[in-house]
Amino acid sequence: MPRYALLVEYDGGPFAGWQRQAGSPTVQGALEAALARLEAGVPAVAAAGRTDAGVHALGQVAQADLGRAWDAFRLSEALNHHLRPDPVAIRAAARAPEGWHARFSATERRYLFRLLNRRAPPALSRGKVWHVPRPLDVDAIRDGAAHLVGRHDFTTFRASECQADSPVRTLDALDIERVETAEGPEIRFHVRARSFLHSQVRSFVGTLERVGAGAWAPGDVKRALEARDRAACGPVCPPQGLYLAGVGYPADPFAAAAP
Repeated sequence: MPRYALLVEYDGGPFAGWQRQAGSPTVQGALEAALARLEAGVPAVAAAGRTDAGVHALGQVAQADLGRAWDAFRLSEALNHHLRPDPVAIRAAARAPEGWHARFSATERRYLFRLLNRRAPPALSRGKVWHVPRPLDVDAIRDGAAHLVGRHDFTTFRASECQADSPVRTLDALDIERVETAEGPEIRFHVRARSFLHSQVRSFVGTLERVGAGAWAPGDVKRALEARDRAACGPVCPPQGLYLAGVGYPADPFAAAAP
Protein backbone atom coordinates (compact mmCIF):
# COMPACT_ATOMS: atom_id res chain seq x y z
CA MET A 1 0.00 0.00 0.00
CA PRO A 2 1.80 3.19 -1.15
CA ARG A 3 2.27 5.88 1.47
CA TYR A 4 2.10 9.56 0.55
CA ALA A 5 3.37 12.58 2.46
CA LEU A 6 1.04 15.58 2.36
CA LEU A 7 2.07 19.16 3.12
CA VAL A 8 -1.07 20.74 4.56
CA GLU A 9 -2.08 24.35 5.16
CA TYR A 10 -5.25 25.31 7.01
CA ASP A 11 -7.19 28.00 8.80
CA GLY A 12 -7.95 26.48 12.19
CA GLY A 13 -10.78 28.91 12.98
CA PRO A 14 -13.70 26.73 11.84
CA PHE A 15 -12.28 23.52 13.30
CA ALA A 16 -12.23 21.86 16.71
CA GLY A 17 -8.57 21.03 16.13
CA TRP A 18 -6.72 18.54 13.98
CA GLN A 19 -7.86 15.26 15.57
CA ARG A 20 -11.12 13.68 14.44
CA GLN A 21 -13.98 14.14 16.94
CA ALA A 22 -17.53 12.86 16.73
CA GLY A 23 -19.95 15.67 16.01
CA SER A 24 -17.32 18.38 15.48
CA PRO A 25 -15.56 19.59 12.33
CA THR A 26 -11.85 18.79 12.35
CA VAL A 27 -9.01 19.07 9.88
CA GLN A 28 -8.36 15.32 9.99
CA GLY A 29 -12.02 14.68 9.30
CA ALA A 30 -12.03 17.03 6.31
CA LEU A 31 -8.91 15.42 4.85
CA GLU A 32 -10.18 11.88 5.36
CA ALA A 33 -13.51 12.80 3.74
CA ALA A 34 -11.61 14.11 0.70
CA LEU A 35 -9.51 10.95 0.51
CA ALA A 36 -12.66 8.83 0.68
CA ARG A 37 -13.83 10.54 -2.51
CA LEU A 38 -10.74 9.17 -4.24
CA GLU A 39 -10.65 5.64 -2.83
CA ALA A 40 -12.83 3.56 -0.55
CA GLY A 41 -11.42 2.20 2.68
CA VAL A 42 -8.48 4.58 3.08
CA PRO A 43 -6.94 4.09 6.56
CA ALA A 44 -6.95 6.96 9.04
CA VAL A 45 -4.36 9.61 8.28
CA ALA A 46 -1.63 10.51 10.76
CA ALA A 47 -0.01 13.91 11.23
CA ALA A 48 3.23 15.30 12.62
CA GLY A 49 1.33 17.09 15.38
CA ARG A 50 -2.20 17.56 16.69
CA THR A 51 -3.08 21.24 16.67
CA ASP A 52 -5.77 22.51 19.03
CA ALA A 53 -9.00 24.29 18.15
CA GLY A 54 -8.36 27.61 16.43
CA VAL A 55 -4.68 26.89 15.70
CA HIS A 56 -3.57 27.30 12.09
CA ALA A 57 -0.96 25.54 9.97
CA LEU A 58 1.39 26.70 7.26
CA GLY A 59 3.26 23.42 7.05
CA GLN A 60 1.51 20.55 8.79
CA VAL A 61 2.65 17.18 7.46
CA ALA A 62 0.30 14.21 7.19
CA GLN A 63 0.51 10.74 5.70
CA ALA A 64 -2.06 8.83 3.68
CA ASP A 65 -1.87 5.14 2.74
CA LEU A 66 -3.62 4.57 -0.57
CA GLY A 67 -4.58 1.43 -2.43
CA ARG A 68 -3.00 2.38 -5.74
CA ALA A 69 -0.09 4.41 -6.98
CA TRP A 70 -0.93 8.05 -7.67
CA ASP A 71 1.00 10.70 -9.48
CA ALA A 72 1.83 13.06 -6.60
CA PHE A 73 0.76 16.22 -8.41
CA ARG A 74 -2.54 14.69 -9.52
CA LEU A 75 -3.16 13.51 -5.95
CA SER A 76 -2.71 17.01 -4.53
CA GLU A 77 -4.94 18.51 -7.22
CA ALA A 78 -7.68 15.93 -6.63
CA LEU A 79 -7.58 16.44 -2.86
CA ASN A 80 -7.74 20.21 -3.19
CA HIS A 81 -10.79 19.82 -5.41
CA HIS A 82 -12.59 17.66 -2.85
CA LEU A 83 -11.51 19.73 0.16
CA ARG A 84 -13.45 22.76 -1.05
CA PRO A 85 -15.00 24.78 0.55
CA ASP A 86 -13.13 23.89 3.75
CA PRO A 87 -10.16 26.21 4.41
CA VAL A 88 -7.66 23.38 3.94
CA ALA A 89 -5.11 23.11 1.13
CA ILE A 90 -2.59 20.49 0.09
CA ARG A 91 0.50 22.49 -0.81
CA ALA A 92 2.43 19.43 -1.99
CA ALA A 93 2.22 15.65 -2.11
CA ALA A 94 5.04 13.14 -2.48
CA ARG A 95 5.56 9.39 -2.38
CA ALA A 96 7.00 8.71 1.07
CA PRO A 97 10.28 6.82 1.50
CA GLU A 98 10.17 3.26 2.83
CA GLY A 99 9.56 3.24 6.59
CA TRP A 100 8.74 6.96 6.76
CA HIS A 101 6.13 8.17 9.26
CA ALA A 102 4.72 11.70 9.48
CA ARG A 103 4.96 11.79 13.27
CA PHE A 104 7.69 9.39 14.31
CA SER A 105 10.20 10.30 11.59
CA ALA A 106 10.02 14.02 12.42
CA THR A 107 13.11 15.56 14.02
CA GLU A 108 11.70 19.03 14.75
CA ARG A 109 8.51 21.08 14.83
CA ARG A 110 8.49 24.81 14.19
CA TYR A 111 5.77 27.15 15.44
CA LEU A 112 5.07 30.78 14.70
CA PHE A 113 3.00 33.03 16.93
CA ARG A 114 1.79 36.42 15.66
CA LEU A 115 0.90 39.16 18.16
CA LEU A 116 -0.55 42.37 16.73
CA ASN A 117 0.57 45.21 18.99
CA ARG A 118 -1.55 48.24 18.09
CA ARG A 119 -4.40 50.14 19.69
CA ALA A 120 -7.10 49.42 17.10
CA PRO A 121 -8.49 45.88 16.90
CA PRO A 122 -7.70 43.89 13.74
CA ALA A 123 -10.18 43.79 10.90
CA LEU A 124 -8.34 41.97 8.11
CA SER A 125 -6.34 39.68 10.41
CA ARG A 126 -9.10 38.91 12.86
CA GLY A 127 -8.74 35.33 14.03
CA LYS A 128 -5.19 35.15 12.66
CA VAL A 129 -3.35 37.18 15.34
CA TRP A 130 -3.55 37.83 19.07
CA HIS A 131 -4.41 41.49 19.50
CA VAL A 132 -2.70 43.21 22.44
CA PRO A 133 -3.45 46.97 22.47
CA ARG A 134 -1.01 48.01 25.24
CA PRO A 135 2.63 48.76 24.27
CA LEU A 136 5.04 45.88 24.87
CA ASP A 137 8.79 45.97 25.53
CA VAL A 138 10.31 43.54 23.02
CA ASP A 139 13.77 43.63 24.62
CA ALA A 140 12.28 42.57 27.97
CA ILE A 141 10.39 39.77 26.21
CA ARG A 142 13.64 38.54 24.65
CA ASP A 143 15.36 38.62 28.06
CA GLY A 144 12.56 36.56 29.59
CA ALA A 145 12.51 34.09 26.67
CA ALA A 146 16.22 33.37 27.05
CA HIS A 147 15.49 31.52 30.31
CA LEU A 148 13.34 28.98 28.46
CA VAL A 149 15.81 27.85 25.81
CA GLY A 150 17.55 24.54 26.48
CA ARG A 151 16.60 21.30 28.20
CA HIS A 152 14.25 21.79 31.13
CA ASP A 153 11.39 20.33 33.11
CA PHE A 154 8.51 22.37 31.61
CA THR A 155 5.82 21.32 34.09
CA THR A 156 4.94 24.99 34.63
CA PHE A 157 4.28 25.49 30.92
CA ARG A 158 2.18 22.47 30.04
CA ALA A 159 -1.58 22.06 30.30
CA SER A 160 -2.95 20.03 33.19
CA GLU A 161 -4.51 17.60 30.69
CA CYS A 162 -1.20 17.00 28.89
CA GLN A 163 -0.71 13.26 28.36
CA ALA A 164 3.04 13.29 27.70
CA ASP A 165 4.99 10.78 29.81
CA SER A 166 7.59 13.37 30.81
CA PRO A 167 7.56 17.18 31.12
CA VAL A 168 11.22 17.34 30.11
CA ARG A 169 11.83 18.80 26.67
CA THR A 170 14.64 20.54 24.83
CA LEU A 171 13.67 23.92 23.43
CA ASP A 172 16.09 24.60 20.58
CA ALA A 173 15.03 28.18 19.82
CA LEU A 174 12.63 30.88 20.96
CA ASP A 175 13.37 33.91 18.79
CA ILE A 176 11.34 37.11 18.95
CA GLU A 177 11.20 39.79 16.27
CA ARG A 178 9.24 42.99 15.86
CA VAL A 179 7.95 43.43 12.32
CA GLU A 180 6.32 46.52 10.86
CA THR A 181 3.44 45.36 8.66
CA ALA A 182 0.80 47.22 6.67
CA GLU A 183 -1.58 46.60 9.58
CA GLY A 184 0.84 47.80 12.24
CA PRO A 185 3.59 46.33 14.44
CA GLU A 186 3.62 42.59 15.02
CA ILE A 187 5.68 40.75 17.58
CA ARG A 188 6.47 37.32 16.17
CA PHE A 189 7.62 34.37 18.23
CA HIS A 190 9.55 31.67 16.35
CA VAL A 191 9.72 28.48 18.41
CA ARG A 192 11.58 25.28 17.50
CA ALA A 193 11.93 21.90 19.25
CA ARG A 194 11.80 18.21 18.46
CA SER A 195 8.49 17.96 20.30
CA PHE A 196 6.20 20.08 22.46
CA LEU A 197 3.92 19.60 25.43
CA HIS A 198 0.21 20.42 25.30
CA SER A 199 -0.27 24.23 25.27
CA GLN A 200 3.46 24.79 25.77
CA VAL A 201 3.85 27.50 23.12
CA ARG A 202 0.70 29.36 24.19
CA SER A 203 1.87 29.20 27.80
CA PHE A 204 5.21 30.69 26.77
CA VAL A 205 3.65 33.53 24.80
CA GLY A 206 1.05 34.39 27.44
CA THR A 207 3.72 34.53 30.11
CA LEU A 208 6.12 36.57 27.98
CA GLU A 209 3.36 39.07 27.19
CA ARG A 210 3.24 39.80 30.92
CA VAL A 211 6.97 40.50 30.80
CA GLY A 212 6.53 42.85 27.85
CA ALA A 213 3.73 44.67 29.65
CA GLY A 214 5.91 45.18 32.73
CA ALA A 215 3.77 43.03 35.02
CA TRP A 216 6.60 40.46 35.27
CA ALA A 217 10.35 40.99 35.32
CA PRO A 218 12.37 38.85 32.88
CA GLY A 219 13.83 36.94 35.84
CA ASP A 220 10.33 35.95 36.93
CA VAL A 221 10.21 33.60 33.94
CA LYS A 222 13.19 31.69 35.34
CA ARG A 223 11.53 31.48 38.75
CA ALA A 224 8.30 30.21 37.18
CA LEU A 225 10.22 27.58 35.20
CA GLU A 226 12.08 26.38 38.28
CA ALA A 227 8.85 26.17 40.29
CA ARG A 228 7.72 23.20 38.17
CA ASP A 229 4.17 24.14 39.09
CA ARG A 230 1.38 24.93 36.64
CA ALA A 231 0.06 27.57 39.04
CA ALA A 232 3.29 29.56 38.51
CA CYS A 233 2.58 30.00 34.78
CA GLY A 234 1.32 33.29 33.41
CA PRO A 235 -1.98 33.49 31.49
CA VAL A 236 -2.26 31.14 28.53
CA CYS A 237 -2.77 33.21 25.39
CA PRO A 238 -5.61 32.45 22.93
CA PRO A 239 -5.03 30.10 19.95
CA GLN A 240 -5.53 32.85 17.38
CA GLY A 241 -2.07 33.76 16.17
CA LEU A 242 -0.52 30.31 16.58
CA TYR A 243 0.66 28.48 13.45
CA LEU A 244 2.37 25.13 12.96
CA ALA A 245 4.94 26.61 10.58
CA GLY A 246 6.86 23.52 9.56
CA VAL A 247 8.14 20.05 10.37
CA GLY A 248 11.70 18.84 9.87
CA TYR A 249 12.82 15.38 8.72
CA PRO A 250 16.26 13.83 8.11
CA ALA A 251 15.43 14.09 4.40
CA ASP A 252 12.76 16.47 3.07
CA PRO A 253 10.02 14.26 1.58
CA PHE A 254 8.84 17.18 -0.60
CA ALA A 255 12.25 18.12 -2.01
CA ALA A 256 11.33 16.96 -5.52
CA ALA A 257 7.70 18.14 -5.39
CA ALA A 258 6.49 20.87 -7.72
CA PRO A 259 6.32 24.33 -6.05
